[in-house]
Amino acid sequence: MAAYSKADLERRMAGAVEALKGDLGGLRTGRASVSLLDPVTVEVYGAHMPLNQVATVSAPEPRMLSVQVWDKTNVGPADKAIRSAGLGLNPIVDGQTLRLPIPDLTEERRKELAKLAGQYAEKARIAVRNVRRDGMDSLKADEKKGLMSEDERKRHETEVQKLTDATIADLDAAAAAKEKEILGK
Repeated sequence: MAAYSKADLERRMAGAVEALKGDLGGLRTGRASVSLLDPVTVEVYGAHMPLNQVATVSAPEPRMLSVQVWDKTNVGPADKAIRSAGLGLNPIVDGQTLRLPIPDLTEERRKELAKLAGQYAEKARIAVRNVRRDGMDSLKADEKKGLMSEDERKRHETEVQKLTDATIADLDAAAAAKEKEILGK
């Protein structure tokens, strides 16, 4: 059986794109987005849990997030977790609801975030190139084992390169869109 699998490479490259989109979704752009609180974990019941497992997060207004904590004993820990997450958000406690006004971003902070988006994109590009290298290596190994001819290997290498180029174009487009959104252009 051949070690090369185009479907596996596609799956792994798509995973890099999804990971980048998740990373970019966590970057604050001055607009309320429920994904902004995805990285927040709350210490409750002696364990660390994602915020969305102890509360409902919603964006009732463009510049406000609302966190409806299900168990009132978790309001304090949720408040503490959001404050210490490094997102620059200060919750206003109102019963079992935490209201989070989204402050305007300073120009300096916008540039930092745009730079971070670029770093996330580079990390994803490296992951895609590693998948490409694995694919090329398995093609060469298959040819050595006599599982495919040189022509087949070259044809598959072209496919892998096209897949890589298309995936990197997707990554670049996602990063560029996020940078544009952050910089407000």
